[in-house]
Amino acid sequence: MAKEKQPPERKKTVSPDKIPGDAGKPAAVKKDQTRRGFPIVGIGSSAGGLEALEKFFKAMPSNAGIGFVLVLHLDPKHISILPELLQKHTEMPVRQVADGVRMQADHVYVIPPNKELTILNGTLQLMDLVLPRGTNLPIDNFLRSLAQDQARNAVCIILSGTGTDGTLGVRAVKGELGMAMVQDEESSKYGGMPRSAVATGLADYVLPPEKMPEQLINYTRHATRTFAPRVDPVEEPTPQALQKIFVLLRARTKHDFSLYKKNTICRRIERRMNVHQIDDISDYVRYLQKSDRESDVLFKELLIGVTNFFRDPEAFQVLQTEILPAMLKGKPDDYGVRVWVPGCSSGEEAYSVAIVLQECMESIGRQSHLQLFGTDIDEVAVDGARAGLYPESILADVGPERIKRYFSKEEDGRYRVKKLIREMLVFAPQNVIKDPPFTKLDLLCCRNLMIYLGGELQKRLLPIFHYSLKPDGILFLGSSESIGPATDLFALEHKKWKIFRRKPSSSSAYPMLHLPAQPETYEARDLLVPEAVRRAEEMSALQLVETILQQSDTPPCAIVNDAGNAIYIHGRTGRYLEPAEGKASVNIIEMARRGLKVELAAAIRQVTTFKQETVCRNLDVQYNGGSLTVNLTVKPIVEYGSMHGLMMVIFEETAGPSKKRRAGKPAAKGHKSKSVGELDQELNDIRENLQTTIEELETSNEELKSLNEELQSTNEELQSTNEELETSKEELQSLNEESATVNAELQARIQELSKTNDDMKNLLDSTEIATVFLDNELQIRFFTPRMKTIIPLTAPDTGRPISHLASSLISTNLEEVSRQVLGDLAVREAEVVSEDGRHFTMRIRPYRTTANVIEGVVITFEDITRRKRADIALEKSEERFRLLFELASDSFVLVDAETRTIVEFNRQAHENLGYTREEFGKLTIRDIEAQESPDETANHIERILSQGSDIFESRHRTRNGELVDVQVDAKQVSIGERKFVLSTWRNLWPPDAGK
Repeated sequence: MAKEKQPPERKKTVSPDKIPGDAGKPAAVKKDQTRRGFPIVGIGSSAGGLEALEKFFKAMPSNAGIGFVLVLHLDPKHISILPELLQKHTEMPVRQVADGVRMQADHVYVIPPNKELTILNGTLQLMDLVLPRGTNLPIDNFLRSLAQDQARNAVCIILSGTGTDGTLGVRAVKGELGMAMVQDEESSKYGGMPRSAVATGLADYVLPPEKMPEQLINYTRHATRTFAPRVDPVEEPTPQALQKIFVLLRARTKHDFSLYKKNTICRRIERRMNVHQIDDISDYVRYLQKSDRESDVLFKELLIGVTNFFRDPEAFQVLQTEILPAMLKGKPDDYGVRVWVPGCSSGEEAYSVAIVLQECMESIGRQSHLQLFGTDIDEVAVDGARAGLYPESILADVGPERIKRYFSKEEDGRYRVKKLIREMLVFAPQNVIKDPPFTKLDLLCCRNLMIYLGGELQKRLLPIFHYSLKPDGILFLGSSESIGPATDLFALEHKKWKIFRRKPSSSSAYPMLHLPAQPETYEARDLLVPEAVRRAEEMSALQLVETILQQSDTPPCAIVNDAGNAIYIHGRTGRYLEPAEGKASVNIIEMARRGLKVELAAAIRQVTTFKQETVCRNLDVQYNGGSLTVNLTVKPIVEYGSMHGLMMVIFEETAGPSKKRRAGKPAAKGHKSKSVGELDQELNDIRENLQTTIEELETSNEELKSLNEELQSTNEELQSTNEELETSKEELQSLNEESATVNAELQARIQELSKTNDDMKNLLDSTEIATVFLDNELQIRFFTPRMKTIIPLTAPDTGRPISHLASSLISTNLEEVSRQVLGDLAVREAEVVSEDGRHFTMRIRPYRTTANVIEGVVITFEDITRRKRADIALEKSEERFRLLFELASDSFVLVDAETRTIVEFNRQAHENLGYTREEFGKLTIRDIEAQESPDETANHIERILSQGSDIFESRHRTRNGELVDVQVDAKQVSIGERKFVLSTWRNLWPPDAGK
């Protein structure tokens, strides 16, 4: 439906908090908007749905203000990982439903396995599944509860899957003015569920999953923003725009909706405006003028009613056990029960009434003829009702026992009403307001039709119903309907379920009652339609036979029915047939000439009974005072439509010997004697033929009786086998759907694990750390390529004990250390050396699973050869520079710039001032400098830190208190975050101070 003609350009979109005129809205409207909450989307899918869900949520923003509930066909014994898989494709939280959780906007809720999900006041409720696998319909069940709980705030989306689950849910959501969206078949891996949902004609959008979010957001924002009525349903007179819509619909569909309840009409018009994002009703009127298709869709929207089998089961139970038995009491056995179901929609209610009537007849032991009429204004719905084909989800309403008895399952999984019930009903399009009604009715079932009609129409309709019913006839209304002021026409039979009995009309309260003209003519015309079709089929079939006979060399023949009446003659048959005396007749046996009549009658009986060709050869047929030798052939015509039971009688003359007559008494001379002889001979022939026929019939009867018993036994076995196969098929189909869902989840997990495995492999390869995994028996499970440089491992070594393999490590027993780790579970680390001089840091730790189970050890070898060699070189360099530092002729002192403490010094520094190494290490720079001002030392250090270096002359005090003039060369040194000053000085005078 997304490809229809584009609506007129809509007004500029305004954010919800800046709607023009919102401040002036009535308080009730604002309160209703607040109560309405956020849209809730129920998404149903089965096989192939995971891919569609991923595409949908990739394109779905995380702040749209919408709540999502995902209902899938899941394996009841398999833990679903769907929330984890979908979480990667959306920023919204994805959670598995917990019982009693209250829904939040911008959250995704996933049904858990082996549970049934419903919603009540925005709270999700979980219930255990009670039906076996193959009979659960979780999508329909949830969507129905969603429609009841959220009404126009409900949205349903049907994605890829097999079967028809979700179809009745779409009807329920649309019946409450919600929105329906379906995945197109081109993008569906499995098209069963989308195809069935689209076939209802109720889908607002048919799109691929990635395009659904944009349309969904546009619809929900527009529907929320424009919730205040744009057409006041109680405004009088009817607004001009609404009247124009009625005119356009009447011109297109020939039906007038001006007297229907305006609040229902307005809500459904507004819903269509939301679908097209049209704000102004005048714009929508112009769109209707341009789009015939939109007129058809709006017409169907106005006719949408919530219907299903046995709606209000208790009402049908009361009808079956209380009302109908009382109505049929005292009626003769051959009484014909007539029922009318106006507004039958797709036929569920009409078939429900038929089933209830059939069961009622059986319970009271009656064999009355049942005739039901189902009518509706929607011709498409009537065609669907006539077909009697429904989705498998009706099982929830009908129940397994009635499904088994009154329905047969088709190859595509749908259920068709059996012929036993379908033959009771006649469906026809009819406008109950203006077309002639059916009359002489015992029961008129009009449930949930009048709730859509205005008061004026209801006043006109009730007298018509009264006129249509027989005295004491029953009127069955919906639970929310009533007869209003027409209490003089109907008496209340059952208060709760609104069942009424017709009263005799003794009042003049309805003097202006105008019934549609010629009701009997209309009824007869409807009832003769099947007969007319049958006659047309018969004429077409006979024309085909005539063409074939005329183009062939077939001898003279006649086409007769199973009563022996000729309906077609081919060729010149006057030599074998002649009109009988008396009243004209087309019966071929009566027209047969002498010598042919007995054999022809027997042959027709044989063909009628056994459906096999019968040939009588060399018959002596009397013709013009002489005789003809004729071969008589009677064969059945292949049954086709209305040609059921027809036979072809072929006459073929031969030159063979005539049939011998039996010797009788000599015939006397004269015409009279000759006639008596012929009659005697004919009588003998008839006796022989009758005796033969009786014997054949007795034999055939015994064979048929035996065959019938065998067939009955076989039929029972086949029926039992068929039921078992049907149950197995349903279970296998359900299992297949669940397996497809599980397989999709596992496939996604495999891809995820494969990616993780690639990441781990690249990680291990890039670290260049040799790693080997051992199990509890210290057998090799896995190793990295770098491990081959330590132990010469190959792929076939997997599974071998580590003790069987030699390593290049010196004085290292891997098996012994690994057993120690398995024993105390303590991590061990050591430096080891290989035979080629390489150094490694070896770490052995327990291998722990996510369940904290020890399943072996992990050994890693980090190559530290370069670092080890660098350490050795550094040690040598440090030793060399330490020697140079100590042997230098100048004094070197490293001072902490913050604390002024001496951190490092050489031998020349402490000996030059007369201190021992221990004494000099306890001094600060202030202790050895003899400055006139205490701040001068600090100034020197600050200058060194700011400039990086400084050269100056100073005085140092020796241990004996003498002063020594020195030249200081100082530099800043940073080690980490700390700063130091490295001072080098030499004595200026005296050269041997401090000694």
